[in-house]
Amino acid sequence: MSDQIVLNAETRERTGSNKARVIRKVDGMVPAIVYGDKKESLNLKLHLNELTKASQNELFYTQVLLIKNGDVEEKVVLKELQRDPAKGKFLHADFLRVSGKTKLKVIIPMNFINEEECVGVKNDGGLITKAIREVEIMCLAGNIPESIDIDVTNLELGASIRLTEISLPEGSEISGLTEETDQMVVSVNAPKAVEEEEPILEEGMESEEGTAEEGESSDEEANSEEAESKGSEES
Repeated sequence: MSDQIVLNAETRERTGSNKARVIRKVDGMVPAIVYGDKKESLNLKLHLNELTKASQNELFYTQVLLIKNGDVEEKVVLKELQRDPAKGKFLHADFLRVSGKTKLKVIIPMNFINEEECVGVKNDGGLITKAIREVEIMCLAGNIPESIDIDVTNLELGASIRLTEISLPEGSEISGLTEETDQMVVSVNAPKAVEEEEPILEEGMESEEGTAEEGESSDEEANSEEAESKGSEES
């Protein structure tokens, strides 16, 4: 797993919408709250530059984060990150405390590996089709995977891998997954044939060759008739 994302915080004495504006404009920080795990809620404020940098990392939205407030450390997951709809500025952040035994619903990306070594691609010229690129799983907060690896090495032409066939981390599950709700994740399909169409001539148009032949025939007939006429006059 990658290094844990750490956010440094300070205690927020001021609360309420007016005070929050002051924190954002004067302090240059973002109001936040940490709650859950049967403990008292903490009103905090986060450094804008740290929060901005963290928000650019995909793991910020799926992994357990560490918030440091002096000597106090809180393991949390992001529950909500409010932004100004017009300017995109951060307005407020909500975090939920977690422990190693806390179960969470998280969306995890699929990581397709060994695509170049896929049997159906190498031997039969097939194309890999990815139907699902991420999946929501239920797992322990202390065991959230960065991604779910899908090995396509042995996938033959016409074969596929479904949700019920993928390996999940220990203690993880896809909620509500049954044979009826099962879905295809990835498959190897034959490439579509491209048919070349014959050029279509517009109605009333003829080929240049046909036009030329007809013109030559008409000239020959005219010359023949002229020769016959002269022969009759001489006789």
